[in-house]
Amino acid sequence: MIAAGATTAATLLIHGCTSTAEKPAASASGDSTASPSPVNAADAPEVTTAKLGFIALTDCAPLVIAKEKGLFAKYGMTDVTVEKQTSWAVTRDNLELGASGGGIDGAHILTPMPYLMTTGKITKGNNPVPMNILARLNTNGQGISLSNDYKDLKVADDSSVLKSRVDAAKAAGKQFKCAVTFPGGTHDLWMRYWLAAGGIDPEKDVDIVVIPPPQMVANMETKSMDAFCVGEPWNGRLVSKSLGFSAVTTGELWKNHPEKAFTMRADWVEKNPKAAKALTMAVQEAQLWCDEPGNKEEMCKIISADKYIKAPAKDILARAQGNFDFGNGRKLENSDLLMKFFKEDSSYPFKSHDTWFITENIRWGQLPADTDVNKLVDQVNREDIWKEAAKAIGQEAAIPKSTSRGVETFFDGTKFDPADPAAYLKGLKFKKV
Repeated sequence: MIAAGATTAATLLIHGCTSTAEKPAASASGDSTASPSPVNAADAPEVTTAKLGFIALTDCAPLVIAKEKGLFAKYGMTDVTVEKQTSWAVTRDNLELGASGGGIDGAHILTPMPYLMTTGKITKGNNPVPMNILARLNTNGQGISLSNDYKDLKVADDSSVLKSRVDAAKAAGKQFKCAVTFPGGTHDLWMRYWLAAGGIDPEKDVDIVVIPPPQMVANMETKSMDAFCVGEPWNGRLVSKSLGFSAVTTGELWKNHPEKAFTMRADWVEKNPKAAKALTMAVQEAQLWCDEPGNKEEMCKIISADKYIKAPAKDILARAQGNFDFGNGRKLENSDLLMKFFKEDSSYPFKSHDTWFITENIRWGQLPADTDVNKLVDQVNREDIWKEAAKAIGQEAAIPKSTSRGVETFFDGTKFDPADPAAYLKGLKFKKV
C-alpha cells in the first residue's frame, strides 16, 4: 500500500487583494489593508500577459476570483484575461491554437483533457499538443441528475434500480440517453462508473451523448435526455426549476475525488517558468479565499455574473455551502461533500489521481492499453511548480509528503491502488480493454 501523506492545508486569511477596480478586498477576517506586491526583481515573470479559458461552472471560481481580486496582478501577471468558452471542445481548440494564434494559453479544464491532448487523441490530425497541469482546481462538486420520469425509482448511488427501465427502453429501440460534457472527461468517467457499478453496460445498454455544461438543463427541459452528469451549479439549477432531480453528488461516489485542473500549454510553461509559477500562486491564493465560509456568498455573487456562469447566485450558493436538496425528498445539510478548493489537499495535483484518470480512459478505449502511464503522468503533471508556488505564498506546510494519496476506495467497495492499475482494470466487469 502506498502511504497517503495527506496534509491539511493551514488556513490563510488573504490580505492585500485588490479587485479589478483597485478597491481593497476584505479578507475573511475583515482586513482590507492593501500590501505591496511580494514579487521581487529576481522572481519577476518573463511576461505579464496570459489568456485563460473557463467554462460556466462553479469550479471556475479560482480563476475568476484570482482575476476579480487582483491576485494575478499581485504576482506580476498584470495583463491576464479570463475568457468564457462555450464548450470543452472549444476549450481544446483554443488551447491548440494558443494565444498567439488567436486562442488561449491555459484553462480551467477537465483533468483528463491535458493527457488526451498531449497524446494527440483529441486534437486535430491527432497531432500531440503537450500540456502541463499546474494545480487541481477543486475536489467534489459534480452530480448525476435524472428526468422527473424516474423520480418514482428513488435512484441514488445504486444505479441498478434503473436497469429494468434501461432494458425496457433498449428492447423498444429507444435507448436510455445519458449526457456528459466531453468524451473521456471527468463527467463521462463518473457517469460510466456509476452505471457500470449497477450492472448497466455504458457501451451497450445506454446512449451516451455530449452536451456542453450550460446547455444541460435546457436539454432536460426539452426531454432530449434521461440523465446527465455535470458540474455545479447545473444540477442544483435543474432542481430549482423542478425539471428533474439529483441521484447523487459525486462526493458520494468517491469522497474528495479530484475534479478540474488548471492547465497551461507546455511550450508556454517552458518559455515562461516564472510566469507559470506566478499564475499558480495567484490561483492557490484564490482557492484559499474560496474555501473560507465567510466568502462563499461573495464568491457565488461574483461568479453568477452573466460574463461568468450566468445563473442566479442562490442556485450556486446552497451546494457551495454543502446544502443539497436533491429534488426527490432527499437532503444533506452542512455536508462535507461540498466543493473544496484548497483545504484537505484539494489543490495539490496528486500523480496518483492522474494515474486513475488515465487508467479509466484505457478502460473505455480513449487511450491504448500499452500506454506508459507513469511516463505520461510525469510529462504532464507539474507538481514541482505547485510546490514552488505554495512555498512562495507561505503554504509550505500544505505540501503533501507523497505524490500519491494512496489506495482509493469507491462507493461500491472497489479499490484503486495507483501502484497497480493493471489489477484494478482486471477486476472490472465492464471495460473495452
